[in-house]
Amino acid sequence: MTVLAIVGAQWGDEGKGKLVDEVAAHADFVVRYQGGANAGHRVVRDGEEFAFHLTPAGMLNPGVTCIIGNGVVVDPRALLNEMEELRGRGLDVGRLYVSDRAHVVMPYHILLDRLEEDSRGQEAIGATLRGIGPAYVDKFSRSGIRMADLLDVDTLRAKLAVTLAQKNRMITQIYGESPLSLEEIHSEYAGYGQRLRAHITDTQAMLQTAYGEGKRILLEGAQAALLDVDFGTYPYVTSSSTVAGGAATGSGLPPRAIEHVMGVYKAYITRVGSGPMPTELRDETGERIRKAGNEYGTTTGRSRRCGWFDAVAGRYVARINGLDSFAVMKLDVLDEFETVKICTSYRAEGRVFDSMPANLDDMKLCEPVYEEWPGWMTPTSQATSWDELPENARHYLRRIEELLETRLAMVSVGASHGDTIVVSPLPL
Repeated sequence: MTVLAIVGAQWGDEGKGKLVDEVAAHADFVVRYQGGANAGHRVVRDGEEFAFHLTPAGMLNPGVTCIIGNGVVVDPRALLNEMEELRGRGLDVGRLYVSDRAHVVMPYHILLDRLEEDSRGQEAIGATLRGIGPAYVDKFSRSGIRMADLLDVDTLRAKLAVTLAQKNRMITQIYGESPLSLEEIHSEYAGYGQRLRAHITDTQAMLQTAYGEGKRILLEGAQAALLDVDFGTYPYVTSSSTVAGGAATGSGLPPRAIEHVMGVYKAYITRVGSGPMPTELRDETGERIRKAGNEYGTTTGRSRRCGWFDAVAGRYVARINGLDSFAVMKLDVLDEFETVKICTSYRAEGRVFDSMPANLDDMKLCEPVYEEWPGWMTPTSQATSWDELPENARHYLRRIEELLETRLAMVSVGASHGDTIVVSPLPL
């Protein structure tokens, strides 16, 4: 096995960072392939916590080359700050590379993100206001600035002059804000280009060579499949392709190179921001899960909405991604619940849904149909093998496996590196 893609299988925050960190010990390359600084992966090593926003979570493994792929939109200021922090904590950022084809998040993207979100009022999507959506808009309207452009001051000025003139018209005439300065932005971002020059390269060529040599490559997703711009709960989604198909286009590897796709689920489900969430618990139980799981955003600090495991959404994601296996994270969060529930279908106005409806109005009406399972009321954090897990926990996990129609590969029982049980052999 040479190429493995890890994708979030819910609404994000499933624990992908922890899983990537552990699996990366068997990899030569770890590649972040979509999203931007709106994502956060939290990793705990030896009691020390690391938060990754643009940098792949594989950075904690010394022998791994880390790549920010062409599918990512890069805020160079945020990236440099993150690199400086990691360098200060003893990590070698010299093995971090950024695709010269990756698009740049510019100051007008961040400003327009806020202005557009504010204008939506009660229909606000819940964006992180880091300019991600507007940056992808420019990418697909063919007016974006790419990392390679930061390396040539003349090219950068020419492209920026055209784009900024258009953006300033929007900023001043539609939103009534002050225009941004061409000179200031050009100077600042040309400076970023110089500081990042040693890291900006043709990562597609690097990966093609590595793949040809049989190197082990781990493709790291951000956000999750239910936030995918095509298959998520549109319009309450992110702006990129978060599913396994996006791993190929966002890294530069051919689709056939991806030999295994692993989905990451929590033992329950969470969501940040707006949008439908059929199993959301707006009661004491939801608050218990939130506190036990420390469900607050790595990037934003926002409280996450919590609910019981949604197997309808989970099976939908498994099929879209063609999951070969899956991991369940944060099983230990449910250790003190006398009963646990799994949503097996939705009901709305007399109709039953076994898959997620595309129509947002239908999604908003959906009520979960639950199975109730006995809890295990025993700590799982000390378990190091499948047989050491409480019997009721094993029954719960096997039922999820049955509903997802996919093989269970790993179970996480704690926040720290190593607090993971391998149920079936690792694909790398």
